Amino acid sequence: MAMDPRIFELRTYVAAPGKLDALLARFRDHTTTLFEKHGIENIGYWVATDGDGKPTETLIYLLAHASREAARKSWSEFQADPDWVAARAASEVDGRLTASVTSVYLDPTDFSGLH
Repeated sequence: MAMDPRIFELRTYVAAPGKLDALLARFRDHTTTLFEKHGIENIGYWVATDGDGKPTETLIYLLAHASREAARKSWSEFQADPDWVAARAASEVDGRLTASVTSVYLDPTDFSGLH
């Protein structure tokens, strides 16, 4: 079977204190649709839990891109999109929603089940 030609991007956002709900609302109401508009495929979104199963302030999500070059192009277009600029500004009137953001690109292995 042929390997999945896509590359994946695992992103982790730690919300600013008390801002997780606003961050999730921004993704739900704006970000995911804008990602798709710019060729970024939404794979899944999760809120991390602690050892007792309680939600933390951490959003983890997985995206797919056709290639690293496609990812660079998509991110550039997304960040310049007037709808994104407006949604971000409107959601951050009382301050940034994220305390930290990390991104890791992932290439699937031949045994990952991604064909």
